[in-house]
Amino acid sequence: MYTALLLLLWLPAGQQSPAPSPDHARQLWAQGRLDEALKETDALRQQNPEPPGTEQLRGFILYQQNNLAGAEAAFAAALAQNPKDTQAMEMRGVTLFRMGHAANAIPFLEAARASIPTANIDPNYVLGASYLQVRRYDDARRAFAAQYGFAPDSAPAYLLVARMALHQELVAASEQAAEKALQLDPKLPGAHLLLGEIALARADIPHAIAALEQERDINPLSGDVYDRLGDAYVRSEQYNKAQQALSRAVLLEPNATGPYILLGKTMLGQQNPVMAGLYLERAIQMDPGNYIAHSLLAQVYRAQGRKEDAAREFQMAERLQSGAQR
Repeated sequence: MYTALLLLLWLPAGQQSPAPSPDHARQLWAQGRLDEALKETDALRQQNPEPPGTEQLRGFILYQQNNLAGAEAAFAAALAQNPKDTQAMEMRGVTLFRMGHAANAIPFLEAARASIPTANIDPNYVLGASYLQVRRYDDARRAFAAQYGFAPDSAPAYLLVARMALHQELVAASEQAAEKALQLDPKLPGAHLLLGEIALARADIPHAIAALEQERDINPLSGDVYDRLGDAYVRSEQYNKAQQALSRAVLLEPNATGPYILLGKTMLGQQNPVMAGLYLERAIQMDPGNYIAHSLLAQVYRAQGRKEDAAREFQMAERLQSGAQR
């Protein structure tokens, strides 16, 4: 045994470990040994000619290490070597998008979409998000519709791009697309809900209630609808309607904390701190880190004359809020 170990030590360094190869580098990468895999690609780049696929693999490694600038350069080099490398094409577009260069990402994502879909990321999603960032809303709608298999000019396609635009805080574009969806299909589920959410965000409570009541009539088994509608009723101090809507939300979405918190607000508005406390304590059991629930529960305890409990809950709410804002 010792003789074998001595012989191993006497072997030249190149014989003690596998020679650099694309397959070995990919194996290291697949095992999560990113630094070792990257060093192996460094060695492969010194070979003449450089083995095919080295730059593409290097791009994937750097992307996984969140070195976006390095990944983009590697994918660019891969495309210089092989302009038909669909994976490098797609990933260069994705990397540029993540770097905040949506306009530069679009040509690569468009080319990737035109090719055979790869197994990494559906280019339609990132392409649609890129189109939204440069305000090419019609193109964004077509890209998202392709991902979901919708007809590009259909009501669902307009509602889909409205949702995606709202995620990027493009409120006016979202509202316009949702209204177009309703023109095409006045009973499309989800469209009135989105418009109601936009109105709530603007504190336009009458329009929010009108839109959400229309959604309730179309989609009467959606917990989200009753949650948002209850919120709108609470804000307009229609507490009886709020209680009814939120009770339905709880039945449909028993694991959601929002309806319990809003029911706590409703009970406080009805001067019923005992019931408010029950709902808020339930919300805190479900989500101990929700500072709004702690803050409202502090108000409940204060109304009940429980000064020490109220002070504890106020302090907890302040700590949680401070942590959330960091």
